[in-house]
Amino acid sequence: MEDHQTGALVRKCLAGDAVAWEGILRLHQRRIYNLCYRFTNSPDDAQDLTQDVFIRVYRTLASYDVDKGAFTTWLTTLTRNLLVDHFRRSKQDRVTDSIDGGLREDDEAPSLSDRLPDHGPSPDDHLASQETQKIVRQALARLSPDLREAVILRDLQDMDYREIALTLKVPEGTVKSRINRGRMELARLLSRNKRQVGSK
Repeated sequence: MEDHQTGALVRKCLAGDAVAWEGILRLHQRRIYNLCYRFTNSPDDAQDLTQDVFIRVYRTLASYDVDKGAFTTWLTTLTRNLLVDHFRRSKQDRVTDSIDGGLREDDEAPSLSDRLPDHGPSPDDHLASQETQKIVRQALARLSPDLREAVILRDLQDMDYREIALTLKVPEGTVKSRINRGRMELARLLSRNKRQVGSK
């Protein structure tokens, strides 16, 4: 539904409708900001990068083919490429190939709590939830870039295998293999962390 709506907005925007461009921004800006925040862990950098993404979107919008795939896939690919360029320029290659996103448009960065159980609003629960989020983020960061990216796009971004394959430019079989291996490795890392905490 969202991509159908975006497709209509893209056509209007290419015809010179400024209101349609504002509609595209409203639909996708928060999600892209959240992705950029996950990469940089800096609100200022995320804001700058989000602006860069949409400048590039505006300049290259004519290259988006409504009939060839979802706008969100095209936008995620474009964002990923820009973030990879940003980190190569920053000489931070260790995180170049990871997208640590996973927020829906109505979520605020940097919480992963929408993916974690919430047992109540007490301060203790809040602290426990924050600690769990930190453990998950640390475990994700230890995965190899290929596995991390596949797991994040599937399990946190809710993209399907075909969309991930298009975004990463690899076959669907490779995507499935990376997701399976990434999930197994993540489970192993989380299990080891739990044992270490339990032994203290």
